[in-house]
Amino acid sequence: MMTTRRETPVLPGWQRSFGQLREFFELCKPRVVALIIFTAMAGMFLAAPGMVPWTVLVFGTIGIGLAASSAASINHLLDQAADSEMARTRARPLPTGQLTSRQALVFALVLGTVSMIVLVVWVNVLTAVLTAAALIGYGVIYTVYLKYATPQNIVIGGAAGAAPPVLGWAAVTGHVTADALLLFLIIFAWTPPHFWALALYRQPEYARVRIPMLPVTHGSEFTRLHILLYTLLLSAVTILPFATGMSGWFYLAGVLVLDAGFLRLAWGLYRRYSDALARRTFFYSIEYLSVLFVLLLVDHYRTYIGHLLHLATS
Repeated sequence: MMTTRRETPVLPGWQRSFGQLREFFELCKPRVVALIIFTAMAGMFLAAPGMVPWTVLVFGTIGIGLAASSAASINHLLDQAADSEMARTRARPLPTGQLTSRQALVFALVLGTVSMIVLVVWVNVLTAVLTAAALIGYGVIYTVYLKYATPQNIVIGGAAGAAPPVLGWAAVTGHVTADALLLFLIIFAWTPPHFWALALYRQPEYARVRIPMLPVTHGSEFTRLHILLYTLLLSAVTILPFATGMSGWFYLAGVLVLDAGFLRLAWGLYRRYSDALARRTFFYSIEYLSVLFVLLLVDHYRTYIGHLLHLATS
């Protein structure tokens, strides 16, 4: 399929430079990276009994964010042929010719290198190693091989996407504990119903570019059943922070409401499909994960905040 480059009007130099900066920013997938940074910061705060040391908070966030942006840029670079044929992605900087492959590669390498330097020098080596593994896992292993090799691409590749809270935890503590792995497990179980909801209403586009997403290879009904099953699994996994004593009743009450909403959508999607409901499920899943981590943080700090308020009023 032929792609059309966007017409670029003649602009003053500063406007051209600003426009190109905006295209580089788009290479970073800012909305995705924002969620990654948020969950990584949540991992930091959940690992700390009080306030996270400012050096870890600042440099850990910068390092992890730069690495995630590097992985996103690599994904843009390697997926540009498929992106040019999909309505959702054909306006990205590489398919439209606003940036070249060389520019994207150099940009990704610079971001990745700087992220490793920041993490090694100002955080710790373990965080740098785990971040590098996640970068390679998503930017290379998932994008080059898994995405095109198996309809379980999202399930297997979800390990890289589930890493951020573990990275945040390791940045604060210098090691990985069972609680950190529990945060990993929550995102790992969340990933399939999240992406398969998107894949359902984008199924024709994935089929056209020969990406074997589950709706393409096994059909809509099979995918909807697995969304429901994974949502049930996710609901069970999200109870574990309360069951293990990591979180308390505040978190449990909130997450039960969140799980009920996700299960209602997944059940409705299984019973009677519509593109509108699939979109609603996809966007709810994003809100779900964000609110879940907010609940974890509020519950984690409820005693700490109560103690500070007591000191302030005594």
